[in-house]
Amino acid sequence: MTTMGNRHRIPVYNNPILNGDWPDPDAIQVDGVYYLIASSFNRVPGLPVLRSKNLVDWEHAGHALPELPQVGHYSLVRHGSGVWAPALRHHDGKFWIFYPDPDHGIFVLSADKAEGPWSAPHLLYAGRGLIDPCPLWDEDGTAYLVHGWAKSRIGVKNRLTVHRMSPDASKLLDHGTHVINGEDLPGFTTLEGPKFYKRDGWYWIFAPAGGVATGWQSVFRSRSPFGPYEERRVLEQGDSPVNGPHQGAWVTTPQGEDWFLHFQDRGAYGRVVHLQPMGWGADGWPWMGKTADDGGPGTPVLSHPYPVGTSPEDIAPPTSDNFTSPGLGRQWHWQANPRDEWLSTCGGGHLVLRPQANDPINLRELPNVLAQILPGEPSTFTTTVELDDVPVGTRAGVVVLGQRYAWLGIVRTEHGYVLGSGTGSEGPHEQHIGRAVALPGPRIELQIRTDEAPQATFAWRVGPTDPWQIPIWDFDVVEGRWIGAELGIFAASPLGSPEHGSVRVGPVRVDTAPVLRATTQRIAAPVSP
Repeated sequence: MTTMGNRHRIPVYNNPILNGDWPDPDAIQVDGVYYLIASSFNRVPGLPVLRSKNLVDWEHAGHALPELPQVGHYSLVRHGSGVWAPALRHHDGKFWIFYPDPDHGIFVLSADKAEGPWSAPHLLYAGRGLIDPCPLWDEDGTAYLVHGWAKSRIGVKNRLTVHRMSPDASKLLDHGTHVINGEDLPGFTTLEGPKFYKRDGWYWIFAPAGGVATGWQSVFRSRSPFGPYEERRVLEQGDSPVNGPHQGAWVTTPQGEDWFLHFQDRGAYGRVVHLQPMGWGADGWPWMGKTADDGGPGTPVLSHPYPVGTSPEDIAPPTSDNFTSPGLGRQWHWQANPRDEWLSTCGGGHLVLRPQANDPINLRELPNVLAQILPGEPSTFTTTVELDDVPVGTRAGVVVLGQRYAWLGIVRTEHGYVLGSGTGSEGPHEQHIGRAVALPGPRIELQIRTDEAPQATFAWRVGPTDPWQIPIWDFDVVEGRWIGAELGIFAASPLGSPEHGSVRVGPVRVDTAPVLRATTQRIAAPVSP
């Protein structure tokens, strides 16, 4: 019960809690600490691991995959492939990650700590089109695995399949049973992303449907892991501005509160993460978000008090980087499995890249683009690039990378250094834009400014006291393949160039518009009944 006369302020969070591209999140609570993982597709290192003490404020704790296991295959950029929607669980004293590669199969990793080190990926189930796996260990030790299907790889989707699995997750014990077919359910077009749970003797599969940008969250229950399953929609957009609220994780706090983490597709900004209150009705079904008066699906909340017993923390995944550590920060990733020769040194306030003489005309196919996710609000990305004894034709700079891209940087010519720029897309060629501007030396400061659209404006200057120069063009930022846009740094030489020289980069500063992360709200304080 509450007493209105006994009032105090409590913190209130605002959604999204992770305002950037953290696709297909799954999360668990272990000993009062929350861990979250996300899909990473072709980006390396992959499988980011985040950590939180309050479900709202997250820090980037590491990666589970230093490289994709098909080393040769992923030495090339494979947009839209790699790590799709993973599942995170804690069982028998270990952390487990199950992740799908739609071109190769379902893989399993384990670790004593979520921060790692993680075991090498074990191929549990080989095959194309196998996606979105999630395990369940029953009370008697029996293990199961549910997964979906990718039509782009095998011609089948909109159905979920359950297998018996060995308790050590080393192998599957049957060929699987199709337990839910979306074709049998009105309006279901893309049933995927299942998460497997058990509660009060019911087997539960939480799964989204209806498409990434337009769908909803359903839950299914049965007395047997193999069905038959009943279905209920529990979260949809309704009259909220949050499109496609679905695919995520049910988490219970040590205090017994239930919460649901899910993503929202924001196009170029990627799949941002929201946190919804959750509970269980008298009929045994869960509710999520703001409950509907008519008992229908809930709608996403835009703000809500923090989980009971927690308070705000001043932490967030990193963006800026002073390059004071000997290794790359956790915000950075390559576009394919990296090679040692891409990065010469990192530390002392900068990093040194070696331009690779494998320069495709199209930067989308350049594996050694070093990138981070685009912030989910207007931002400015600033860094310095300096060429040192590089071959003629070498270019280096900053890039906004999606299914279309744009770059601005410096190019070494036979006669010195010039400002370079260009745009490209899926095709093999670039369009060079802007006028040729001679530069006095091998160093240039570069900036990418993105607004709320998002549209990117590039700027440059030679020295830190010079005024910023803005080329007369803007770029409409677009998403990548299943991911948001990225902000990157690159260094490349033409094919056939001698391999010498380096590119000095940094530091990198990322500034974002002020964002209201948390507020306080005066509410009635709970008192003992």
